[in-house]
Amino acid sequence: MANMVAIVAVEQLGPEECANDNVRDLTFRVNKNLLNQVGLKREDVGTIVSSSSDFWQGISCSNSVYYDALGAYLKNSSKTEEDGAFAFIYGAMRIMSGHYDTCIVHAITKGSEIPCLSTLTNLYADPFFQRPIGLDDVSTAALQAMLYMNKYNITEEQAAKVVVKNLGNALDNLYAHKKGRFSVEDVLKSRIMAYPIKELDCATYSDGTCALLLTSEEKAKKMTKNPVWLRGMGWCVDHQFFGDRDLLDGALRKAARMAYATAGIKNPSNEINVAEICEPYSFQELLYYEQLGFCGEGEGGKFIDKGNTTMKGKLPVNPSGGVLAHNPYVARGLLRIAEAALQLMGKAEKHQVDGVKTALAHSTHGLAGQHHSVVILGK
Repeated sequence: MANMVAIVAVEQLGPEECANDNVRDLTFRVNKNLLNQVGLKREDVGTIVSSSSDFWQGISCSNSVYYDALGAYLKNSSKTEEDGAFAFIYGAMRIMSGHYDTCIVHAITKGSEIPCLSTLTNLYADPFFQRPIGLDDVSTAALQAMLYMNKYNITEEQAAKVVVKNLGNALDNLYAHKKGRFSVEDVLKSRIMAYPIKELDCATYSDGTCALLLTSEEKAKKMTKNPVWLRGMGWCVDHQFFGDRDLLDGALRKAARMAYATAGIKNPSNEINVAEICEPYSFQELLYYEQLGFCGEGEGGKFIDKGNTTMKGKLPVNPSGGVLAHNPYVARGLLRIAEAALQLMGKAEKHQVDGVKTALAHSTHGLAGQHHSVVILGK
């Protein structure tokens, strides 16, 4: 990689803090809190990259509403549409280029103020052939789940274990939206959304915002004794037309290979200590275990059966509760990176995993995981 990139500060606001504030005020608060952590002022920041969505915010040029609240007025700044993890990658590239030594990366979504998930995600489908038949996030995920279960004998009970694990982990995360002690039976008895996906298998949509401060190596050493370093990153997007895609072998494998190559990781299941995976549907976490190289093809169900991904397991996955617990759609990818960074900083509080030296953060976006990004962080 080029110039080294460090994360020196992380800030987030959860659904309770976001409920009664508008996007502009929330953006100001999260940005101000972030800068206060390291004693910086707005004028000290070199560049800003934000992620929001015209669809998910209900307004054209969605970033224009809050840009001055983010401190971006008369400053080099840019917007990435819809995926906060892509904003992070873009911001990291700006530091790597050597043109900037500080960068704020920001993402925000107020799910409580927008139409339902199906209405918005139906717009992702091809407008002439597939949008009219009602394809949306849930129905396409159900098609993917059926393929996965039929090909590899993955069971609904194994997918339910993801829900039990993640929503249980979320009890220790102050920022989680959905949490609780559930049994596999509770998940299986919840109402069917699109078979085989049930209500508890689905991520709700949430209010949330997140901001990270990225710096060069020189700046990082002046700001903190405990920076988190970017070791590798990768991204890949699949076909736009849903019928042209292999739903069980998409873009994630390529994104992971790219990230592992830059980070020098040969055996991810042994070299990664914790992972924050973006799992809008429970079965997807099992599928993504495989595509991230944590286990063999078709072995995602067995991997969770063995307890490998619990808080005390070989490779804890989603100690924060993941997307099933908190799903501000645009911000969720940046939140995965933020939670991975907090694990490395030792600041994850009650959901801290012991001895974390290398962490993986994953984000996905689009119908049935159309595009993916993978970020590797280390001490």
